[in-house]
Amino acid sequence: MAILDIIKVPDPLLRRPSAPIERVDGALERLVRDMFSTMYTAPGVGLAAVQVAVPRRLLVMDIVKAEDEAKRPIAMLNPEIVEIVGDEVRVYEEGCLSIPDVFADVERPATVRVRFTDMAGKPAEMLCEGMLATVVQHEIDHLNGKLFIDYLSKLKRNIIIKKMVKAKRDDATVD
Repeated sequence: MAILDIIKVPDPLLRRPSAPIERVDGALERLVRDMFSTMYTAPGVGLAAVQVAVPRRLLVMDIVKAEDEAKRPIAMLNPEIVEIVGDEVRVYEEGCLSIPDVFADVERPATVRVRFTDMAGKPAEMLCEGMLATVVQHEIDHLNGKLFIDYLSKLKRNIIIKKMVKAKRDDATVD
């Protein structure tokens, strides 16, 4: 399993909607394995394919953080939120592997129902609550070209983007 490079803001690919997955094959299965390896190594709790420069509607998640707890990996192909369940919202301090070292409180629905295709190519639905709901919404946003910083004020978002552009420019001059 390979560790893939994670693209960072301001890469324009992060702002483009991802294309649907057409079929499950060996290449897709390999990509999913590599995405899990990349996510666990980073470390993170979710990763969208576009973050590894593959603009397809695929995400992986595992919200288990404890070392002594069994991993619970979830892969979703072509996921979509089909229902916001109830009125309860949850504020969670989000971060993103494509925006390193930036964290901000984001308010999202506390429970959502997601329809997707599983790795066997079968239609599936999952009720996602709490942390899982936050992560799945964050990753689906990636597939739609949206970032968690889009939920912040324009001023905060612009400060973060300028910081990321400067970091990228600084990295380029070091090479």
